[in-house]
Amino acid sequence: MADPEEHPTDLPECPSLGSGGLLPAELRAWMLLLAATGAVEQRLRAVVKETLDVSHDEFLVLCLLAEQPEGGLRMTRVAELLGRPKTRLTYQIACLQHAGLVTRRSVCGDKRGIEVALTDQARRRLKEASTLLAATVTESLAQFMGPEQCAAMRGLVPDLTGDAHAE
Repeated sequence: MADPEEHPTDLPECPSLGSGGLLPAELRAWMLLLAATGAVEQRLRAVVKETLDVSHDEFLVLCLLAEQPEGGLRMTRVAELLGRPKTRLTYQIACLQHAGLVTRRSVCGDKRGIEVALTDQARRRLKEASTLLAATVTESLAQFMGPEQCAAMRGLVPDLTGDAHAE
C-alpha cells in the first residue's frame, strides 16, 4: 500500500494544488476533489472488472443495492440516485440479472414498477472483494490527499451503518 504521507513522484502534481491562480479556494478544492475521485474511479474500474467481472457502472448499481438493509429499490429510484437514463439502467440490470447478481420483481399494486435486489451470490462476492476494493480507494486517494484530509472527507459522509461513534 502506498504511503499516504508521500506524493508519488511519477505522477504530475495536480494543477489545482498550487496557489496564486485565478480560482478561489473553493474552486481549487473542488478541482482537487474531482481529481481524487477520478483517480479512484480509474483504479476501481480495473479492480472491479478483475475481481467481480462487472463493469464500473454495474458495480455502482451493486453498491447502491448493497446499502439496502433488506429488499431492494425501484428501478426509477436507482436511476435517480445514479443519475443514469432509465434505458441504460435497464440494460445494466439485465446484465446483472443474467450474471445471477440481482433479481427483478414487479412492485405490488404498480404494474409498471420494478424492484431490483441483490442476490445472496452478489452479497457474498461483494463481501469477499470489499477489503481489496477499500484498499484501492485508500491508495487512490492517497495520491491526492494526506491522512487528515481523507479523514475529513469521510467525516462529511453520513454514517450509513447506524454505528455512529459518540463524541
